[in-house]
Amino acid sequence: MPERPTNLFAPSLFLWLLRILWVALAVVMGFAVSEAVTGVDGAAGAIPATVWWLAVAVSVVALVVQGPIGLTVVRLASPATVPAAIIAWVAGDSAVLGVSATVLAVVTAFVALSAEAGDALVQADAYGHERRFPLRMPAALVPPVALAWVVWCATLIGSVVALAHAAWIVGTGLGVVFALLTWFLLGRFHRFSRRWLVLVPAGVVVHDPVMLGETLMVQRTNVAHVELALAGTEAADLTGPAGGMALDIAVREMVLVVLPTTETDPKGRAIHVQSFLVAPSRPGRALQAMADARLPLG
Repeated sequence: MPERPTNLFAPSLFLWLLRILWVALAVVMGFAVSEAVTGVDGAAGAIPATVWWLAVAVSVVALVVQGPIGLTVVRLASPATVPAAIIAWVAGDSAVLGVSATVLAVVTAFVALSAEAGDALVQADAYGHERRFPLRMPAALVPPVALAWVVWCATLIGSVVALAHAAWIVGTGLGVVFALLTWFLLGRFHRFSRRWLVLVPAGVVVHDPVMLGETLMVQRTNVAHVELALAGTEAADLTGPAGGMALDIAVREMVLVVLPTTETDPKGRAIHVQSFLVAPSRPGRALQAMADARLPLG
């Protein structure tokens, strides 16, 4: 399904802005890192620059290839450039380079975490005429996910700083912890990039490996109406719950919703619902796409 006419908040524009920001950040941060390790000889001095350009290469590939895995990589890497830029600023002699790198890092992280960038990246590998709308993270999961990311990021930066100061045992130990955390957390972080409300010619799909045990599919002819959720709605909450506005999708005939597996329900609990809530990052954009697809709006 094609995007609506281009505007300042079009996902495609945010994606191009993110690419430009990463190129600019790569250059400025490269100089800032080089300045920060001036005077450090040998392999220790080369480690920060090597790690930085490796991070740049991975992020650029993610922005070119795109898709959900690209979103995961970019959203993990972009915010990590902020503390990295601050450390380079403190360690370097040029305030101009330090400030420039830090400002660019903050703006890059902001754009990478925006709903528009997420929309563009997950839509990039959509099949045929499907239109994907990323879903907001359940509010209760935001603190533990943020804490896990902080620990992951701290081990990476701590390892690089320690190795740059020739503290080989500490730096190597933190590097091993970082590798283990990456192995353990990457798949868990990636699940949040694979949560979408999807419009397809046949109807509506909710693809959510966090909140659902199985993908929920509703035939077009079974969609009774779609509207912004009202306070006090009795619709089944499939959002987490998430903060902000949700969409209330009502069906003509009840549909089966399979919830995630638990220790008490190893196969997932199944419920029949007459209506359900989903929380796209931009509910207005999803509603407009549904109107364009001629689905009944409430």
